[in-house]
Order: sequence, then C-alpha cells, then structure tokens
Amino acid sequence: MAVPKRKTSPSRRGMRRSHEALRSEAHAECATCGELKRPHHVCPHCGHYDGREVAEAGGALKGTVRV
Repeated sequence: MAVPKRKTSPSRRGMRRSHEALRSEAHAECATCGELKRPHHVCPHCGHYDGREVAEAGGALKGTVRV
C-alpha cells in the first residue's frame, strides 16, 4: 500500500485545492421587467421567458413547462 513519505505542506495542499472555490451565481437582466434573474430561467418577478409570458407573475414557478 502506498503511503506518503513526507507530510504535505500547507502551500502544496492549498495549490491542490485552488480549484475547489465556490463560484458566484450568474445573473442576467430580464428583458421585460429589468429585474435580475438566472440565465435560461423563467423570471420570478414577471413570469416571462424568451419574450413570452409562461407563468403568472409572482406565482409558483416549480413545475412550469415551457411551451
């Protein structure tokens, strides 16, 4: 069984973990109401997606299907 010969230094450990940082969520401006929303998602404020209303404004978006 392979066992490390030396303790991994904090610098080396940090370099290995450098890609594990959390990224900030992307936000885009809604073309209809101007509020911030996730890209490629229905706007939670006005219910529009791709220039069309696909859900009621302020209603529940869970289970909304794009037609």
